[in-house]
Amino acid sequence: MPSPRYWREIPARFRLEACRCTSCGTTSFPPRLVCPSCRGRSLERTALSRTARVITSTVIHVGPAEFQMEAPYAMAVVETPEKARLMTQVVDCDPQSVLPGMEVSLEFRKIRREGKGGILCYGYKAVPRL
Repeated sequence: MPSPRYWREIPARFRLEACRCTSCGTTSFPPRLVCPSCRGRSLERTALSRTARVITSTVIHVGPAEFQMEAPYAMAVVETPEKARLMTQVVDCDPQSVLPGMEVSLEFRKIRREGKGGILCYGYKAVPRL
């Protein structure tokens, strides 16, 4: 992800912010200008819970260059109690053990280093709940 785009998305990345439609109640992550359900434009910012449930997952065995040292690793679509869905890496467990229904906590961590300058990019990763 290029640096300028990364910086524009700080509210969503650093505070796990979403938007909730005041008309139909749909929660969207990342925040949008138009509700994907009712096309309404009356949206309010809301903070998401730090807990989620795995909807679907996959194990990446051959990742992109920046993540080759981490392979194999699990990626999952998780859903928060607010019904917002996001894709995230699931860490601190065996990638094969990540299954639908697994409860996870969302933790703020380093995602990667960008470019030769080594700009650190942060975001959320999922960790299985005990």
